[in-house]
Amino acid sequence: MADFNYDALTEVFRGNLWEAELVKGLLESEGVQAMIKDETLSAVTSPYSDMGGEVLVMVNKEEEVYAKKVVAERKKA
Repeated sequence: MADFNYDALTEVFRGNLWEAELVKGLLESEGVQAMIKDETLSAVTSPYSDMGGEVLVMVNKEEEVYAKKVVAERKKA
């Protein structure tokens, strides 16, 4: 599996922590390496409180098109 190029990460999903974890797992099951980025510190101090802001799912820029397709197909189901 390729390493993350942190300079070339792009957002493919934005939502709450639970949704982001599901999307990350879905992407990884499809072979796309993904990471979660929290826009607030709340998920660091209390990840399941759901009191914070949105959470992003990020992928390498090279996998953006495929990752967005996987996410879009999930929304249809």
